[in-house]
Amino acid sequence: MARTLIRGGHVLTMDPALGDLATGDVLVSDGVIEAVAPSLPADDAEVIDATGHLVLPGLIDTHRHTWQSLARGICGDWTLGDYYFGIRLAISPAFTADDVRLGNRLGGLDALNAGVTTLLDFSHCNNTPDHSDGAVLGLQDAGVRAAFCYGFFESSPEASRFGEHDARIADFHRIADTWFPTDDGLLTLGVSLSELFGLPWDRTVAELAAARERRALIVNHTGCVWGSVLTGGIVELDAAGLLGPDIVHVHCNTLDDAEWEALVRSDGKVSISVETELNMGMGRPVFERCRRHGLAPTLSADVISLNSGDLWHEMRFGLGLTRWEATEAVNRAGAMPERVTTLAKEALTWTTVNAADALGLGDRIGSLTPGKRADLQLVGGGALEQHPRIDPYATLVFQTTAADVATVLVDGRVVKRDGALVGVDLPRLTVEADTAADAILGRVRDAGRELPGTPPGAFEALEPVARGFHAEAEKAVG
Repeated sequence: MARTLIRGGHVLTMDPALGDLATGDVLVSDGVIEAVAPSLPADDAEVIDATGHLVLPGLIDTHRHTWQSLARGICGDWTLGDYYFGIRLAISPAFTADDVRLGNRLGGLDALNAGVTTLLDFSHCNNTPDHSDGAVLGLQDAGVRAAFCYGFFESSPEASRFGEHDARIADFHRIADTWFPTDDGLLTLGVSLSELFGLPWDRTVAELAAARERRALIVNHTGCVWGSVLTGGIVELDAAGLLGPDIVHVHCNTLDDAEWEALVRSDGKVSISVETELNMGMGRPVFERCRRHGLAPTLSADVISLNSGDLWHEMRFGLGLTRWEATEAVNRAGAMPERVTTLAKEALTWTTVNAADALGLGDRIGSLTPGKRADLQLVGGGALEQHPRIDPYATLVFQTTAADVATVLVDGRVVKRDGALVGVDLPRLTVEADTAADAILGRVRDAGRELPGTPPGAFEALEPVARGFHAEAEKAVG
């Protein structure tokens, strides 16, 4: 067996039964955490010196459009409407299958570089079967752990080779048969639902049925368009008995109390994309709503065409927002709070134990518990902003960036060592990414599209069709 001993670090296990070790060792055997203790014998193990570092689980992102890594930053000044018309209807059709593979490889490596060892890959640039294969291969190339969530979204008729929705369902089953013969590898299978009421109700039901036939994780954009039935559907899914603990609900900004109660009854999971929601006009991130209804929040980087792939940013923004929410009424009453209501350690649970449970992987990852897979990271060392390190959780949430992530292991394999990704020709990769992005944007221009290209009254124009599908759903579920 391959054995690795991470020696002498400040170990934050995120396991309440084990707690933290101011100085401790983590022994990894054949990809599994074998032991965590103040001191362990090295025997025949490779030793990684963790002196001066924090040792903690790899972070987990519960919703990322990884393919959009090749459009990094293009959405910096876009609304959600701009994103829909610019990314989904203009840029997505211009992606080739090779672009999707490169985007997923680039995005997976970007995640690993920042200590994010697991992604929920919301993959909705599957314009052809080759695109679907490219998305899986890109994640494999990167070596990241991921739930590959197959998206059925139709970007445009000219970009798709599928035609009928049934053909997309068939391609999902092909992907399941080809790439996911078991569910115990680095990549696990999922489904990204098309936006509810963006298509006829029977197609949503068919997508859910296909996912559950394969025991796949399900992710859905839920409640993120104000004044519209688009991305709603919680009431109808609840009435039809289609909600469940296997669904990750992303955003949830517009949900009312009855919809939250339906999520609670179903043991649904919630993913909060703090930067996207604050920057694209989607409303207040739902930390307080989760607290009120007893749901465990998780975090996601979401659209890499806007956000960093660095979950340290999401934690920092999220923690600041939760503390502001808790003090706003106190401040308006002319007073100051006596204590903070959410601790830095709690923010770290959003991206570790909570996120592992949301992905159905709580028995494999999320804490440094013996018997779990060895997804972990070493943070700090001699980095200037890491010293002095008085409170390790505060250091992680408030002082850490991807540059402070020194070493990363996935399934016991070292993928980043001493600040550099292992086996990656970074200059070549960045040139490939720049060249591919230029070609994609060239094809967008050749197609006569302007970016973001949002028509006036865009959502209003979509609403009559969406309301028709909504009425159909209401009739179907009584």
